[in-house]
Amino acid sequence: MEYLVIDGYNVINQWTDIFDLPRESLEDCRDKLLNMLSNYQGYKNIEVIVVFDAYLQKRGQEKVQEFDNLKVVYTKEGETADNFIERFVYLNGRTNTVRVVTSDFMEQIITMSSGGIRVSPRELRLEIQAELKEAKEMNFRPPIKNNTIMSNMSPDVFEKLDKIRKGK
Repeated sequence: MEYLVIDGYNVINQWTDIFDLPRESLEDCRDKLLNMLSNYQGYKNIEVIVVFDAYLQKRGQEKVQEFDNLKVVYTKEGETADNFIERFVYLNGRTNTVRVVTSDFMEQIITMSSGGIRVSPRELRLEIQAELKEAKEMNFRPPIKNNTIMSNMSPDVFEKLDKIRKGK
């Protein structure tokens, strides 16, 4: 199985041209990110897990929710997204393909040492843009023409052959 594990707030903070934290609420930014990733997951057909820190929340318990086809994890009190991701990669990185999206250098090193693959937020964005472009191209391709002898024949030749066939 292939997993794409994303440090959600890290991506939001890196994609400053998409997410305007001074003007948008954190909740709006999370929803926008989740919608983008849901579309991407639909094209890639992989397990996408988006992790958000909740370690500053008092009495917060780890919460796992479904958002369309994504798994969204809010960490428990005292746990960072990095802690959750490190544990996930440690448990799954040797037997599955686990790609981790973060710009945190230390997290990237830990991911690779546990059998995971590091992906920068910039690389993920390029992947999403490429998938979107490919999807648009697939939807706008000209219809495929039949490649039969009859479809490649000029109308006047077709008419003459049709008269012969009918005995006229």
